[in-house]
Amino acid sequence: MQKIVIPVVAGLMAGAALAKATPEELEKIGKTYTCVGAEKAGTASGVPEYTGKWLGTPPGINYPPHEGKHPVDPYANEKPLFTITAENMAQYADKLTDGQKGMFKVYPKTYRIPVYTGHRDFRYPDHVCESARKNAQDATLNADGMGVTAVNGSMPFPFPKSGLELAFNNLFPYRTYTDHTLRDNVNVMADGTPVWARADNYAYSTMNHPSNAGKPMEGLMSQGMNRTLLPERDKGGVNVNAEPVNFGKDKRLAWNYDPGTRRVRQVPEFGFDQPMIGTSGKMTIDSDRLFNGSPERYNWKNLGKKEIFIPANAYKIHANTVKYADLLKPGHENPDFTRYELRRVWVLEATLKEGYRHIYGKRVLFLDEDTGQAAMSDYYDTRGQLWQQAVINHYYGFDSKVWQAGTSFYHDLLSGSYVAYNLFQERPVGPILNKGDLNASMFTPAAARSAGN
Repeated sequence: MQKIVIPVVAGLMAGAALAKATPEELEKIGKTYTCVGAEKAGTASGVPEYTGKWLGTPPGINYPPHEGKHPVDPYANEKPLFTITAENMAQYADKLTDGQKGMFKVYPKTYRIPVYTGHRDFRYPDHVCESARKNAQDATLNADGMGVTAVNGSMPFPFPKSGLELAFNNLFPYRTYTDHTLRDNVNVMADGTPVWARADNYAYSTMNHPSNAGKPMEGLMSQGMNRTLLPERDKGGVNVNAEPVNFGKDKRLAWNYDPGTRRVRQVPEFGFDQPMIGTSGKMTIDSDRLFNGSPERYNWKNLGKKEIFIPANAYKIHANTVKYADLLKPGHENPDFTRYELRRVWVLEATLKEGYRHIYGKRVLFLDEDTGQAAMSDYYDTRGQLWQQAVINHYYGFDSKVWQAGTSFYHDLLSGSYVAYNLFQERPVGPILNKGDLNASMFTPAAARSAGN
């Protein structure tokens, strides 16, 4: 693990005493800090200053809302400031993760990190800021650390002190309340051969609906449905799931419709290190969005903030002009389509608890301070060896007014293969966000049977 340049904040099973913001922090919201607790100031090394000048679609861009138009790049005319390569990486080593360094070691001739001028130009709606202030004042972890007492409409902990608080920020950020995406997932073999999967995905979250902002965070965080279209042998399979807010009280539930038997059955256990469908086992269910689900199997540490090059304002990679054949190259995605910026991130380390099982003995996540969402993660096996490096290309959704997790890549540094997840570049319609046409009745076992027929 690289040295953290900002003082380490211990964070194990921190309780209510650590959770709430200090009077000094509360007083600086909107001044020194953004409404969700990020530092406004830029740095001499290149972290951009927060402007928050745009809410929704920027001036001069035509973007009809809720129709699934592919992202449009407001910074399309910019060129990289510089490019990090295996030859010059030592110059930037203090701002790279162990996983990024591992990528340079395994792919010294092809892996590159193009670094662009940073921008922090988009802001949250006012109701998010109002919820964030309430949470900064009052949010706490539950006594068992498996849930939070907070309100909807913002990350629970704008000023996180413990590792679990950071973990719950990543689990419960403010994001879209409905999402319908026809996505392609590809297992890219070491020689570049693609193995395709495709699924029609629906996600529904009442807790993120604006009408629920400021109300107690309880019940279900989200519900989802996944209709398998490829590979052919799995076509017609449907999964629905329900994600709780309090993992100490409830567990996530899932049901599967099997087109062969025409039956729906409840999945006995859903989550943790079970293989993600359509990824040839290279992704676990709990590595979607880099970590999701119950935090019970790990000890969590907040290692403080650090300046890191992460994907940001990733519009270019999601354009409908991007062809999979150009994007998906042997070993890793084509760097010509990626955009990295220098950002302040929270560093969150999760170490497997004694007596618990998981294929990852340690995972280190890097959470963008502006969103609370993990942008990158390094994964280690149970021997402590670096195994995988994963990135999510986030962009600000103009119609949803929130940061959206786009295409992600999960690189296996040992086998040389990787998974490209949540591709939609070649689909005629991109993600349809916050259209408001989904409801809870669409995510039941009966709905799974209906969707599979």
